[in-house]
Amino acid sequence: MISKNIYILLLAFCIPIHIIAQETPAPKQTKSVLILNATAHLGNGTVIENSAIGFKDGKITLVADSKTIRLAANAYDTTIDASGKHVYPGFIAPNSTLGLVEIDAVKPSDDQEEIGDYNPNVRSIVAYNANSKVIETLRPNGILIAQITPRGGRISGTSSIVQLDSWSWQDALIKENDGIHLNFPPSFKRSGSWFEPGPIEANKDYAKQIEEINAFLINSKAYFGAPSKERNLIFESTKGLFDGTQTLFIHADEEKQIIDAIQLTRDNGIKKVVLVGGYEAYKIADLLQKNNIGVLLRRVHDMPQSDDQDVNLPYKMAKILTDKGIVVGLENSGEMERMSTRNLPFLAGTCAAFGLNKEQALQLITSNTAKLLSIDELCGTLETGKDATLFISEGDALDMRTNKLTNAFIQGRMISLETHQTKLNKKYKEKYNQK
Repeated sequence: MISKNIYILLLAFCIPIHIIAQETPAPKQTKSVLILNATAHLGNGTVIENSAIGFKDGKITLVADSKTIRLAANAYDTTIDASGKHVYPGFIAPNSTLGLVEIDAVKPSDDQEEIGDYNPNVRSIVAYNANSKVIETLRPNGILIAQITPRGGRISGTSSIVQLDSWSWQDALIKENDGIHLNFPPSFKRSGSWFEPGPIEANKDYAKQIEEINAFLINSKAYFGAPSKERNLIFESTKGLFDGTQTLFIHADEEKQIIDAIQLTRDNGIKKVVLVGGYEAYKIADLLQKNNIGVLLRRVHDMPQSDDQDVNLPYKMAKILTDKGIVVGLENSGEMERMSTRNLPFLAGTCAAFGLNKEQALQLITSNTAKLLSIDELCGTLETGKDATLFISEGDALDMRTNKLTNAFIQGRMISLETHQTKLNKKYKEKYNQK
């Protein structure tokens, strides 16, 4: 066995491997910046046609109409004339496994799931690879923040929120351990396989599975009520659910699931709840509003789940829930989720095409998501005092034809928009221009 391992190791060193480095993270902001004359979309529904956006030491210091203010000549070190362009707050990708898996077919690069059913103590952030090549493909579309979320089990673990230009997970952190993720059991199951699905059947273990979740929450809460001789790290990690410092993200789509999940959280005194997925949330929107529960809506570029549903229902869902007074964000989990996260702004664009106005659609991936992740005091809108995480686009950022970034900033740092793809584009342009 030893000689075999040595042989494999030697063989690995003999094989030439071309490693493409991630773009170097930008240094801390040292010079103040003023962006003038752009159309500023503040992320809260407000638009300033000829704006002045200033920031210093990583924080926004000025948001105003450039026609109504006067600034000293040396008020800012650098001025960017963005006439004819648009400024947006950085987009936020929630419920993402970005940085947890690099190549799906290579198991050593896959660290999104742990063994076991109840893992609230599993912290996704320590497995986050800040040097993932996938990350740099998101930034040119304006996605600058993400919630890194584990998968698997009944309680998959604890997520954290990061900015997408860093040397390490410690550098990346915006909010550590923001919430715990519960995968609520389905009330129905489909037999067969994905390529040959069978009939839908009732989940006979549904009541038992809910009781298991309830027992876990009761025992977790009881752990804090009386001193224990032995430490229980699993129970300890749930403390934030009961004191309101963490959010319980409930992953559920069915109407019955959602109703039962709400009752479960009420019974156990869990203060902050967000629904993830929520395909049938529109059926019980009044209940969600009554309990102050927002929705991170499942991927809207999808087909209806039932044959008798409107083919455009996934596109209309954000409009339906918004009209009911629900705070709605967009998430993109599912097949090819990491590499397709770059399409998040275009999911919002589809929602705009099916009922929402453009500024409402923008809120789905900025201020609304920031509220649902409890980071709205730091980002999600262009407001003084918040992080200077924003970008300049030549056109409408929700339209894939015109969303062309010229500059992007994370906490005031001007970041690189280069990717492996942009470098190849330049390389082959030069090749064909030579002819």
